[in-house]
Amino acid sequence: MKRVAILISGGGSNMVRLVEDMIGDHPARPVLVLANNPSAGGLAKAAAMGIATAVVDHRDFKGDREGFEKALISAIDPFEPDILALAGFMRILTPVFVGHYAERMINIHPSLLPKYRGLHTHARALEAGDDEAGCTVHEVTAELDDGPILGQARVPVKAGDTPDTLSARVLVQEHKLYPMALRRFASGDKSPILLG
Repeated sequence: MKRVAILISGGGSNMVRLVEDMIGDHPARPVLVLANNPSAGGLAKAAAMGIATAVVDHRDFKGDREGFEKALISAIDPFEPDILALAGFMRILTPVFVGHYAERMINIHPSLLPKYRGLHTHARALEAGDDEAGCTVHEVTAELDDGPILGQARVPVKAGDTPDTLSARVLVQEHKLYPMALRRFASGDKSPILLG
């Protein structure tokens, strides 16, 4: 049984979906939900589901990314995770951290990578006049929002869409794709999933 640590920064809706899926014949179980923000709403949700939680507040490490990441590792490693799932974890991680968990870390990103790495993905898709948008689950490498793609889900861009309306439709697909991709990754299958 694989052990999964989930890293969040906010409300944790993807984290909840991952945890809800990790039951029964699933090849993994959640062992930790960690946030870089002590007021992240997902912490209370994780605790209510009986999962250990931890906080490493990035604001305690002003300008010291190395110190922040050492504290993250110190909080995570006692749980002996086989997989780290980034679920809205809004911190850029250095090659040292990524290397520590090499080939064990996955992320979900709200665009059809390689398009729109980084932030404001929905606004950028609308500004570009794209006719579709979506989300991507990928292995984490030292390059931002890069790494082998484990799955993508597509949604049409509709007339009159705003970043918020597009984001809401993409989030529905994130909640479907990420649990499927984690289940497959935890079983050792890295073949990509395509939805939509």
